[in-house]
Amino acid sequence: LGWRLRFIGFVKCGVLIEYNSCKLDRYSVPFDLCNQITDDLNKATESIRLQDEVGVAAPLTDTMIQAVDVFCGIGGLTHGLRTAGIDVVLGVDNDPSCRYAYETNNPGTKFVEADIREVRFADFDAYYGESAVSALVGCAPCQPFSAHTRRIPDTEDCELIGEFSRLIQEGKPDLVSMENVQGLRKHDSFLDLLGVLSELEYDVDYDVLNFYRYGVPQRRRRLVLIASRRGPALLPDPLDETKKVSDFIDGLQPICAGETSLDDRAHTCLPLSSTNLSRIRQSKPGGNWKDWDDSLINPCHARAYYPASYGRMQWDKPAPTITTQFCYYSTGRFGHPTQDRVVSVREAALLQTFPAHYDLVNPDSEFTIRKLARHVGNAVPVKIGELVGYSLKKAVSDV
Repeated sequence: LGWRLRFIGFVKCGVLIEYNSCKLDRYSVPFDLCNQITDDLNKATESIRLQDEVGVAAPLTDTMIQAVDVFCGIGGLTHGLRTAGIDVVLGVDNDPSCRYAYETNNPGTKFVEADIREVRFADFDAYYGESAVSALVGCAPCQPFSAHTRRIPDTEDCELIGEFSRLIQEGKPDLVSMENVQGLRKHDSFLDLLGVLSELEYDVDYDVLNFYRYGVPQRRRRLVLIASRRGPALLPDPLDETKKVSDFIDGLQPICAGETSLDDRAHTCLPLSSTNLSRIRQSKPGGNWKDWDDSLINPCHARAYYPASYGRMQWDKPAPTITTQFCYYSTGRFGHPTQDRVVSVREAALLQTFPAHYDLVNPDSEFTIRKLARHVGNAVPVKIGELVGYSLKKAVSDV
């Protein structure tokens, strides 16, 4: 890939832009123009890389498919779809704190704060082009169905899946995709969704995918669905190469527990109590509380439902599932492999396959690590969004 992108010249508005080894040198170019050219070059890079990696011949640009992303959060799914060449025209979420990261990193895609229960598919008509192939995608909040939740979801918990089904019934978009936790697969709300898609004559493919086999360095299993009224719907194939923790976060600036990097406000983590600092110093990569001296073990640890609590990640293995609780040492194997702290927000975002330049922190507002952790943990990994995007495009191109 390096030699193929060693030098690409752009002459635009009389200005020569050199793109050397995936780095853009800016020579007195208007900021907005630089951003647009950078975005175009990144799409070109991703397209060539994907062809090298999985043999998918994808056009560098694609305005034929236009997507609306509901429950969009900070844009993991949107960013992946855009990387695949899909025009995401709108993101909808009821959390206004997601707006900055969503719009900043996905220029040209509008964020609308709204409760999905008050949204109608007709509201999207102004965003879809008249001749566009329409796609509706989304990942409803999934905690009620998570393996980390030991209670059975009630009717209210399932309501958002039903709202997604309602939007499909109202608008009959050409393409549909959703991602959610694997526990949803056997729930009535998902079975009802399948019934709606069947009644509307969609071709459907769904399964629980191990994201580790799809370029995501996590032990993360999720239910993924693709549906099409334009051609055969097929989930993406696994990739040949798997990734590990060191591929994504090794080499970042060392920080201490409770510290924030001066170069990246997202490279920050919560402090540890003196007791937990002693515990993590005795924790081995891949281990748990059994690594500690007896004086540091509480009786509740022996009764813990999740034995991996208070653990460290391993450099040469995938990370555990990055949840909204990754910022806490006690909630999983979220300790850094070698530094005496939990992983930072930036490191968790990288493990979610967000690019390193993804801007997570609004410089004009206060932020909390807990809120950023919720943003990152709730996101669809960008890599999955990319591969789903190529599958959606294939459903149309196969017609």
